[in-house]
Amino acid sequence: MKQKFILIFSLFVAIFSFAQEQKEATKFNQELATKLGADQYGMKPYIVVMLTTGTTKMEDKAKMGELMKGHMSNIQRLADEGKIVVAGPFFEQNKQNFRGMFIFDTRSKEEVEKWVKTDPAVKAGVFGYEIFPWYGSAALPMYLEHHKEISKENP
Repeated sequence: MKQKFILIFSLFVAIFSFAQEQKEATKFNQELATKLGADQYGMKPYIVVMLTTGTTKMEDKAKMGELMKGHMSNIQRLADEGKIVVAGPFFEQNKQNFRGMFIFDTRSKEEVEKWVKTDPAVKAGVFGYEIFPWYGSAALPMYLEHHKEISKENP
């Protein structure tokens, strides 16, 4: 009985200690919150762009390949400049004809529209787009710092 009590007590102490360490590890970081532009909830506004199927149908595969290469280069440039924090395609066809999305680190729809229009596939009409204000975690841009560490190739 005494051994069971000691075992249970030891487990309780270990669990309590672990929980306390976890709590301490997740303390609020004012410096980081300020750097990321977070509000009191750790959130901030962004602009989401939904790429849609455009009006131009591209039959020439070589030309389409060049447009997609330019599209990817443009995304990389905007990410390197700190403008895009998320970009990616949708896997499946959907009734809205959404092809992909961007999340931009700004509040300005006008600014985003200028940036989106630098995309060769948008210029060619292969993609259209819709712009939406969005509210998300201010830490979202931080994932890009680590993406290069986990990707062996870039498309």
